[in-house]
Amino acid sequence: MTRRPAAYDRSVTTSGHARRDRDRVRRSGLQAVAGLVRACHPGPTAAVTVLVTALAVASGRDAAGCGLVAAAVLTGQLSIGWCNDAVDAGRDVAAGRTGKPVAAGAVSVRTVWAAAAVALALCVPLSLASGLAAGAVHLVGVAAAWAYDLWLKATVLSWLPYAVGFGVLPPFVTLGLPGHPWPAWWAVIAAALLGCGAHLANVLPDIPADLAAGVRGWPQRLGPARVRVLIPVPLLLATGLLVFGPPGPVGAGGWAALAGAGAFAVAGLAVRRSPRVPFVAAVAVAAVDVLLLLAQGTEITAL
Repeated sequence: MTRRPAAYDRSVTTSGHARRDRDRVRRSGLQAVAGLVRACHPGPTAAVTVLVTALAVASGRDAAGCGLVAAAVLTGQLSIGWCNDAVDAGRDVAAGRTGKPVAAGAVSVRTVWAAAAVALALCVPLSLASGLAAGAVHLVGVAAAWAYDLWLKATVLSWLPYAVGFGVLPPFVTLGLPGHPWPAWWAVIAAALLGCGAHLANVLPDIPADLAAGVRGWPQRLGPARVRVLIPVPLLLATGLLVFGPPGPVGAGGWAALAGAGAFAVAGLAVRRSPRVPFVAAVAVAAVDVLLLLAQGTEITAL
């Protein structure tokens, strides 16, 4: 039997180690990418991006303009989501929230901060590509969301970034149109109210854990029972503005939207044991509001 040279054995061993190292690095990289995707809050990020892009289409922005809107909103939302998880990393680890990528060790805090910074840097020129006024308005909304992540989340003003962040979306869309028209007042206020409702609904299931972690924003100070009752108020006010705000008589679709939103709100209040039911009901009312906003189309540019 012919014995292979020792150098051959060493080369095979070295090659095996190198291959395992490459596989380990590849797996680590894929894990980090998956962690980043989860850390950006993909559901809200996708929902807001699709909503604002659809609003741009409905308002008359051309294909290029709609693409710029989508890119600006996406990068802004990515930066906000990553900033949120990076800021909350310490609390998530202490609370044992393994559903959070950073707390689970899927991605490092440093990587999430770097991703947030890159997304924010991209958001600036992409926003300004729609025009100076439109870009500045959108960046104000992104800045408000960062202020929420970094500071306002644990204060009585936690609602304000949501109101600003949602309220700037109609002007961001319309100011990018030819002539740079401002949106109708009712569209802006309805969007801001939608943001307040989203804040309340989003926080409700996590109030006990937030209080244990020392987070005392506006909903946490109110408490679960009051928040549950309050959630439908801004959402139904938004519905009313979107139905009665535009000029002209209210059509059958408007009355149906009011009835549907009211029914969802009542259903959310009727079930008191689970905080998820009011959340789902709030999402349903918000969906009605979004459809009403999109149905207005070019009407939102009325002065």
